[in-house]
Amino acid sequence: MDNNWIKYLLLERLDVSQLSNFITVNEKQLVHILDDAEGTEHLDLLKSKIMTLKTVINCETNDENNVSDIEAIENKLSLRRDVFVSELEQILESHTITRALYYLKRLKSSIQGIKTSKINDINLLRWKDYDSIITDSLWVLDKRDTSGAHLGWYWGNFIPQIPHQIMLRYTKKGDWILDTFLGSGTTLIECRRLGRNGIGIELNTKVAQKAKDIIEQERNIENVVTEVIIDDCTTADIHDAVLTKHKIKCVQLLILHPPYHDIVKFSGDQRDLSNAENTETFLRMFGDAVDNVTPFLEKGRYLALIIGDKYAKGEWIPLGFYCMSEISKRGYTLKSIVVKNFEETRGKRNQKELWRYRALLGGFYVFKHEYVMLFKKTV
Repeated sequence: MDNNWIKYLLLERLDVSQLSNFITVNEKQLVHILDDAEGTEHLDLLKSKIMTLKTVINCETNDENNVSDIEAIENKLSLRRDVFVSELEQILESHTITRALYYLKRLKSSIQGIKTSKINDINLLRWKDYDSIITDSLWVLDKRDTSGAHLGWYWGNFIPQIPHQIMLRYTKKGDWILDTFLGSGTTLIECRRLGRNGIGIELNTKVAQKAKDIIEQERNIENVVTEVIIDDCTTADIHDAVLTKHKIKCVQLLILHPPYHDIVKFSGDQRDLSNAENTETFLRMFGDAVDNVTPFLEKGRYLALIIGDKYAKGEWIPLGFYCMSEISKRGYTLKSIVVKNFEETRGKRNQKELWRYRALLGGFYVFKHEYVMLFKKTV
């Protein structure tokens, strides 16, 4: 092993639990190492140098003083250890110098370059680093995130993983998110965690005030705006209350998580969608909410609808698809439908056997899913 080669690389292990698989390296020195390997004309010598680099990357350190000096590393670059090692192994498994150099150049490009889209911060040159972001249309999530301010106290709240995933896919840091049915404030808590500005509209004064208090319990490291507006989202003055107040031209993401009609009565307010007289009235009120906020969404950005169906008088009511149709009428293109599981709701808690009996008796299936529908504003 070439000790001088190892000295080219300044490497420490990140001693942070949520980043335990990440390493911090000196980017300039790492690129220098890869340049040196790329200048090798013989496959065996190139592999020898890459093997030495792999050994260094996999080397653990118990030197606590060195770990504490991570902040002093110049040209810091954070890498997923497992992904980086797999890329080195790809080079080592090459059978020709041409193929090895191809993988080596691609690795250098991913380290030195950044390629993002207009709607998120995902570096597509390092796309393998993002395996925590779900790209499948079936989301099987075992349990809700209950960390920090996520208390799960509100009957109609959705699990934090939903806005978390949506924001990572469809927003950048510093973007503005508008949640029209805020409820317990889940979206704004995630805004604080991910460095997005969030505005939430909530009709129920008591719920809104409690949401404000809980949101404030979440650390705001990025110093973003998280504001709760007590109002009716079908008529709220978005222009003055949001755009003019915060000196912005538009928002970059809309999140709509309305009541699933009258499954749960959230208030006695007749403006509440959960009090709609029938399905037709519910859809009209929902359409009013979409109409009120759509003009303020930036063109080309996304609206996320989180909705479930209902069962009434022996009939399955496909609320999700009815709401999907309402949005599609208003200048949006449907991009994806995600089906997300849930194991129990507060209304069915401790009643699994009863609901199984009812299903067998009534010829229906017990709800175990809801929809996350993504729309792109096209006009």
